[in-house]
Amino acid sequence: MIVKLKKQLFNFYVYTGIIFLLPLVLFFFYAVYVELQFFLFLFLGLLALIFYLIPLQKRLQTKYAEKQLHVQNLYEGINVIEAEIVQEEISIEALKDKVVNYAHLKDVTERLSRCLYCEETSKVLCSEVEVFFGRQDRTIILYLFHSKTGALGLSSSRKGQMRINIKSKNGDIFDQWVVKNMQPLLIEDTKMDYRFDAEKVIDEDVRPIRSLISVPLMVRNKALGILRIDSPHENDFKTEDLRFLSTISDIGALAIENAQLYERVEQLAIRDGLTNLYLRRYLMKRLPEEISRKIRREKPLSFVIFDLDYFKDYNDKFGHIAGDIVLKTIAMELSSFFHEPGSLICRYGGEEFCVLLPDVSKEEAFDMANQLRQKISEKTIILRREKTRITVSAGVASFPGDAKLKDELIAKADQALYRAKKKGRNRVCAA
Repeated sequence: MIVKLKKQLFNFYVYTGIIFLLPLVLFFFYAVYVELQFFLFLFLGLLALIFYLIPLQKRLQTKYAEKQLHVQNLYEGINVIEAEIVQEEISIEALKDKVVNYAHLKDVTERLSRCLYCEETSKVLCSEVEVFFGRQDRTIILYLFHSKTGALGLSSSRKGQMRINIKSKNGDIFDQWVVKNMQPLLIEDTKMDYRFDAEKVIDEDVRPIRSLISVPLMVRNKALGILRIDSPHENDFKTEDLRFLSTISDIGALAIENAQLYERVEQLAIRDGLTNLYLRRYLMKRLPEEISRKIRREKPLSFVIFDLDYFKDYNDKFGHIAGDIVLKTIAMELSSFFHEPGSLICRYGGEEFCVLLPDVSKEEAFDMANQLRQKISEKTIILRREKTRITVSAGVASFPGDAKLKDELIAKADQALYRAKKKGRNRVCAA
């Protein structure tokens, strides 16, 4: 358009010059060949032409500038419209992705609702987050608070399609910030964020972290943990990513709380509320499994029953609350003594306890039971400001030497316990 305008102005100048110059040329020839005095008229004509062309040139320049400015405005408008079109296309694509993502949230909710245990829920949640945000260089981490200690601990982590070993098992300075403030966190560049010391981040974790998003897992103002995604590249996350991760975390928090409640109910169903030891019905469920396993591996299995001597006298003398203190004390001694992996400690009855010892022979089980019996007999228990002592009797039986079936193994250990009581208590007898 500018080239066309220039061409029009050029043509105008040419035509104007021809119109004014042609008579002057004729006057010039007339003055030279016919009348010399006509040069005065020629001079006056040229002077008039000059005075006419000067303002005409200024008006033309003004018109040209106005036209050029108008053309520039048109180009700017075109650029703005093109930019708006591009932005609208980006918004449309983002909206399409958002619709697809939010439609997929239904599948995420269904998958999480089928998880019964916390470990399974954590793995599924991280894998689903990886579907939305996952790239080979992004790391997804899920931290959960311990139900008893309240400490933050690593629950699950992923990088791409693989699990990854995280050095900071209890979180780094970014996770501590989220724990302290209980607010979502978006960091576009860790080296430029004034809230955190970049050098400290490098010292804490060998993984390069340049940007991250992190959200707390909250259910009714109760904090369950932290869901986080970090990247080795700066400016890798946007506000929209943080908002969508918060939506996923709300769904995940509910699933984790349900899993924790299920595990708690399950524990209440198999554990004694007073001593926190397993109940007798759980022993009856586990014992056949252990016997089958030992048959395949041709390994021994020992079973020990402990009974508190004269426990009724403690209840009559000090009351049932004091009796509960004694039961808790004995339970703690059992848990502390039989701490090897695989050992199963149960509250068998009112004042009876039992221990299942895989891969332990009858002789070894007898020695262990005798050591614990002696340790308990030397322990002082204060009941109502009075120092007391308690003793236990025990019966030991083993598989396959003493029994081939579950009920037979329990019966043999019970018979050995009965002999220990008949011989005067505070002793261990073997089947």
